[in-house]
Amino acid sequence: MDGPKRYSELRKEMPGITERTLSLQLKQLEEDKLISRQVYGKKPPIKVVYSLTDFGKSFIPVLDAIVAWGNQIAIHKGEFVQHPF
Repeated sequence: MDGPKRYSELRKEMPGITERTLSLQLKQLEEDKLISRQVYGKKPPIKVVYSLTDFGKSFIPVLDAIVAWGNQIAIHKGEFVQHPF
């Protein structure tokens, strides 16, 4: 949500996710038009940057609502979920 990110930046922000899972999820999000993938350069090392599309940005309120709902549930159990983005 806070701007374009390279793959390595996404990995750092989600230490619990495997490289395979992140790669598959990024491909699916791109297929679903929620993110765009920009490739810079023709020869390795290339630079790949992922960003939210306008359609992806329209989903942010839904994610915020899910986190708020989860935190309400956590209040009753004594644990809070950190906003992942």
